[in-house]
Amino acid sequence: MVINYNDDLKKALEVLKSGGTIIYPTDTVWGIGCDATNPDAVSKLYKIKKRTENQSMLILVDVPQRIIQYIRIIPEISWDLIELSDKPLTIVFSGAKNLASNLVHEDGSIGIRVTKDEFCRKLIAAFRKPVVSTSANISGETYPSVFKDIRPEIINSVDYVVKWRQKDKSKGQPSSIIKLGEKGDVEIIREGGEGNRESGKGREREWDNK
Repeated sequence: MVINYNDDLKKALEVLKSGGTIIYPTDTVWGIGCDATNPDAVSKLYKIKKRTENQSMLILVDVPQRIIQYIRIIPEISWDLIELSDKPLTIVFSGAKNLASNLVHEDGSIGIRVTKDEFCRKLIAAFRKPVVSTSANISGETYPSVFKDIRPEIINSVDYVVKWRQKDKSKGQPSSIIKLGEKGDVEIIREGGEGNRESGKGREREWDNK
C-alpha cells in the first residue's frame, strides 16, 4: 500500500485542531500526541497512559524560536545546546507559560525538544503550536521502539494513527534529558537511550521515555 504523506499529515493536523489524540513517529520512539495548549486533550493522554498528572510529559516544537512563546526566561546556553546536540535532547526549562496547566510540572517546569523528524516538524509547523509527546505505551511498561510494539489497546484508544513510517524497522531510543536553571546551571536527568521503562530512579521517574 502506497502511503500518501501529505494526506497523512493533513488528517493528523485535523485531529490535533479538534482536540483529539494521535499516535505518531518521532525522532525517538513512537509517541502519543495532542495539542499542548489544550487541557482537555492533555487529560485524555493521561487516561490513555493510565498515568497520574504529577508525572510530566514533554512537548515537541519544530524550531528553536518557538520555545520563546512558552518559556519566561531562556538561558543563553540553551541555544548552543540545541544547535550542537547531535542526538535527540530534551531540555527541562523553568517558568513554563501559555501551555495547558495540567501539562506543566508542579514546580512550573516543562520538558521541550526541538524535533529533527521531518514529519513532526511539518506537522508542528502547520499546527503552529507545540505537540505533546509521550511514549505510546501504558505507564511503566516497555516503550515501543518500532510501531509493531504498540499494544492494540493503545492504538484503539486514540483518534488517529499516523501511517507514515509504520514499516520502519530502525529502533528508536529515548532522548537525553537535562534540566536548565534560569542562570544556565545544568542538571543531567537521563543519558539518551538508557533503560526501557518509565520507572527510573530519582527525577527520571517524573519523565517518560521520550
